[in-house]
Amino acid sequence: MRASYPNILALDFDGVICDGLIEYFQTAWRTYCQIWAPPNLIPPDGLAESFYPLRPIIEIGWEMPVAIRALILGIPDEKMLQDWSGVAQQILLEDNLNAADIGTKLDRIRDEWIASDLDGWLALHRFYPGVVEKMHRMQSEKASLPDTPIQTYIVTTKEGRFVRQLLQQQGIQLPDRCIIGKENRRPKYEILRELSSDSSVRLWFVEDRLKTLQTVQQQPDLNDIKLFLADWGYNTAAQRESVGYQERIELLSLSQFAQDFSAWA
Repeated sequence: MRASYPNILALDFDGVICDGLIEYFQTAWRTYCQIWAPPNLIPPDGLAESFYPLRPIIEIGWEMPVAIRALILGIPDEKMLQDWSGVAQQILLEDNLNAADIGTKLDRIRDEWIASDLDGWLALHRFYPGVVEKMHRMQSEKASLPDTPIQTYIVTTKEGRFVRQLLQQQGIQLPDRCIIGKENRRPKYEILRELSSDSSVRLWFVEDRLKTLQTVQQQPDLNDIKLFLADWGYNTAAQRESVGYQERIELLSLSQFAQDFSAWA
């Protein structure tokens, strides 16, 4: 294996490996119904389709039902994309709501759903085309080239147990230590620091949130990590365009991801 290629590939999960937009909307809608008690518990036509493109603005779970509230109030997409923090805080203020309380409610609704219908909840997740095949090839190459293996790590804010179940459904088995999820309660840059502590490590990190990559970029001791923004994930056209002006961050397409590492540059 050429020295310029990684020997550790760290991947985000939602927005890089798996598309959870359907589950996000369904959980957000259930939470919205508990908070705002709409007369009809069936989502209005087109609401989900309006919600999906706005997923990149959401950083924390409590924002999901608030985004639905903004859409129902008729707040323009452009305003939400440009000033989501302002829009969200205004909704909290006007409806006398607390972000932490909304987050707790959303987590409880999701947990109850998972406890009562795990298979149904897992079924709402879709894998991006070519990603599963790429991961299978990497596992096969690791088995056939034991002297130059590439170790795959999942670094995600999703709970590790659900990542593990979703991957196993696709026949992908990773050691427990290689799935680092929400339960670790550490920023991703700290996890990457730990993974790259050995001087022999060549670590590449694929993430769909530009802000996360920028935070890694700002760590002076992580300069050797190669950073990629997944253009198929939860990011906006403006964020993808800005990568051209970002030091060290490269834009990666889904077709590139599915190919050999030589195609990533």
